[in-house]
Amino acid sequence: MLVELISNIWLVFLETAFWLLIGLLAAGVIKSFIAEDTMLRWVGGRGIGAISRAALFGAPLPLCSCGVLPAAIGLHRAGASKEATVSFLISTPETSVDSVAVTYALMGPVMAIFRPVAALVNAIGTGLLTTLVNDEVSVPSNRVESKREGAVTSCCSSVNNSVTPAQELAASACCEAEVKANEADCCAENETTSDKNRLMQVLSYAGAEMLDDIAKWMAIGIVLAGVMMTFIPPDWLAQWGQGFTAMLVMLVVGIPMYICAVASTPVAAGLLLAGVSPGAVLVFLLVGPATNIASFALLKQELGLKVTMVYLAGLSVLSLCMGLLLEWLLETQQWQIEAQLGDAHTMLPGTIAWLSAFLLIFLAIKPLRRAVVPQLG
Repeated sequence: MLVELISNIWLVFLETAFWLLIGLLAAGVIKSFIAEDTMLRWVGGRGIGAISRAALFGAPLPLCSCGVLPAAIGLHRAGASKEATVSFLISTPETSVDSVAVTYALMGPVMAIFRPVAALVNAIGTGLLTTLVNDEVSVPSNRVESKREGAVTSCCSSVNNSVTPAQELAASACCEAEVKANEADCCAENETTSDKNRLMQVLSYAGAEMLDDIAKWMAIGIVLAGVMMTFIPPDWLAQWGQGFTAMLVMLVVGIPMYICAVASTPVAAGLLLAGVSPGAVLVFLLVGPATNIASFALLKQELGLKVTMVYLAGLSVLSLCMGLLLEWLLETQQWQIEAQLGDAHTMLPGTIAWLSAFLLIFLAIKPLRRAVVPQLG
């Protein structure tokens, strides 16, 4: 049993490593190439507009529930609102271009269409629920505005204390001159930044700063995922069969489990062939890729406990509703979902998985990383 447990933990890590690296790189690109004012304009606002844009932006990306975490954290730290971040966190791992293609190959057009639609409903609906939560963690503010506010405070604080008109005029002139100088400094800083090696900025943020923030919880999550694979194999789920009870079981098992959208598809097809209802299989396809144990602690740290609870509750309730809706549509519209297992699902090449795993281990060991590549920090 111990050998099987260690083997499963390593298999989860192999499956995770490449997508974690992709997610870290995505976070680095967001940090280095997307200006904060652009991020704030697109996904920084409140309401359905920012939530919908974040869901549509994340839906086609090939990131799993582990890979999406660093990307989403980078998005939030760049200025995205909490509701847009939650929407991105759900839509991205639940569906992707490759997972839709595999779904069509293994379960037909009905599930291939309904699955991404359900993912968008989950993402937008849970994002809207998140707007009801008061902010527990402050969103990073625009640095340019902060610098200007600091300049105004430093030079204009004397305005309110002015006694005579002459003093007030002098203070105002001082304030105006310092703000202009500060704006010039900002422009010069932007020009200097644009001349730097952006690639090194991306790698430094992704392979050092962001990885150091999430490494501990990701390691815990991978170990627990291996434990679940050992003691709760997917074949055990098939015994629950039909109905709302089966959906609840899929929900309870799928939430802490680590499985990416593409890899979950052949498992879902196998469950269908074993007699599990399409609605229950859909619940598994939605919550399995969207959550895992590692994500809970990181979300609590980044977005706060209340947002994390709403994220889980909204995802769970909406996934059950979409499962029930699919069952109703299949019954009333006489739609058919027929699973077939074959060679349609192509796993990540073993060489890439192993190289990714060892690269991630190297980057996670801070003294080794600093000794070999000191530029990363």
